[in-house]
Amino acid sequence: MRYLTIALTKGRLANKTLELFERIGVDASGALDKNTRKLVFTNEELGLRFFLAKGPDVPTYVYYGAADIGIVGRDTIIEENKKLYEVLDLGYGKCRMCVCGPASARKYLENGDTIRVATKYPNIAKDYFLGRKHQTVEIIKMNGSIELAPIVGLSEVIVDIVETGSTLRENGLEVLEEVCPLSARMVVNQVSMKMENERIADLIRRLKNELAKGI
Repeated sequence: MRYLTIALTKGRLANKTLELFERIGVDASGALDKNTRKLVFTNEELGLRFFLAKGPDVPTYVYYGAADIGIVGRDTIIEENKKLYEVLDLGYGKCRMCVCGPASARKYLENGDTIRVATKYPNIAKDYFLGRKHQTVEIIKMNGSIELAPIVGLSEVIVDIVETGSTLRENGLEVLEEVCPLSARMVVNQVSMKMENERIADLIRRLKNELAKGI
């Protein structure tokens, strides 16, 4: 039996996911062992392999077949735009992708003005403004604290993930428009879905049943 390989997004999503797997009888706790330098954890009994990766890399591992399954935030799935099967909403890691800025920037959105938008998610921002709103914008790709951009005048607004909104409020910013809801998702390689359909379908079914009980 070949291994079914699962790529997990490092951090809170991995912790939540491994808790969920534990509840359906899949022990993958070794993947979080801080005392080992091993990069891949194997559950020999179930024929499963797990490894941790940075969020943006998870769809890449799955797309190229290095992983059969990936657990990653929907923001990353949309931004990376790889051809994958999105098979399950895991319901945790909930947040929103939003257009944010000072209240005074609302008029630019309502009038469809040409503005600058700072974001870590240029593809999502482009699709939202050009594809859905038909508003011409200049998108500025950033990596650090996006909230800084409108404060120092780099951009009129930002497109970013919002959980509680407290950072925005502390900096005189607010949610101006919601782009889309986000949460952790399970994605599957297209070839793996055909080759390992029975095993993957069984895993999805068990996870669905467990999620139905409430997280």
